[in-house]
Amino acid sequence: MRALLLFFLVILAVPATAQEIKLASWNIAWLTTKPSGHPDLPRDLTTRSEQDFARLRAYAERLAPDVVALQEVDGPLAAARVFDATAYDFHFPAENDVQRSGFAWRKGLQVTRNPDLMALDLRPTARRSLRRGADITLHGANGARLRLLSIHLDGGCAQGSIRQPNSSDCQNLGQQAQILAEWITERRRENTPFVILGDFNRRFSREDDMLALLNAASPMRRATEGFSNPCWSRDGQGRPFIDHILLGLRAADWLVKDSFRVFSYNERDPAMRDVISDHCPISVRLHLP
Repeated sequence: MRALLLFFLVILAVPATAQEIKLASWNIAWLTTKPSGHPDLPRDLTTRSEQDFARLRAYAERLAPDVVALQEVDGPLAAARVFDATAYDFHFPAENDVQRSGFAWRKGLQVTRNPDLMALDLRPTARRSLRRGADITLHGANGARLRLLSIHLDGGCAQGSIRQPNSSDCQNLGQQAQILAEWITERRRENTPFVILGDFNRRFSREDDMLALLNAASPMRRATEGFSNPCWSRDGQGRPFIDHILLGLRAADWLVKDSFRVFSYNERDPAMRDVISDHCPISVRLHLP
């Protein structure tokens, strides 16, 4: 009896091990099951063939994320053409856009679907709106909570000022940045660790006024900081990222050192950008306590 009691005391004294997850973001560029010529699609868009989907599925298997934020995906049916629906669950905002942000995560993970960040869509009635944010909470095996937001912001203002915008795109991006700052402020008020990831359509520098606005709401760690993007590089020279992973509050502490990766494709022919995607997946690993 004494030995049994000692055994249970030892078990209780052993701390729970951290749960490591691979968190990725991937803009798959007009991923849709709609046929070419569909009125919801651009007239010059050639949709993917079965061979193209098979290529994307192979890349998704190699990427092997636990959770992936998706952009430019036409809902769960299209996502399931790339990520095996027997292995992944999906969540997308309740909107009709072809280019939606969303998530896929491994079955077995505990995830809560939160209300869409509807305010990001500044043109909700337009034929092609500015896209809502997809919002979920990942519940770790040991009780940790991580709020995740997948976004695809307005394009056309990769470097211009959002505080003194000289174009409608920069004005739109400034409004979206303020909405994100309010979402971040709410997470800080709740003391909830969070990650914002996706296509920001923005080349961040240390002096960037959009990044300054977001960090004023809560200081964040940018996984892409200090790196250049090798995606579709023809001369070996990287480019600034427009896809980013921003980690706030304790999520920044959970980042596994040197885990940031860019998943580059094998293809080098620029024509394949339209077949695969003009964006490469990016990923990090986190230790959830």
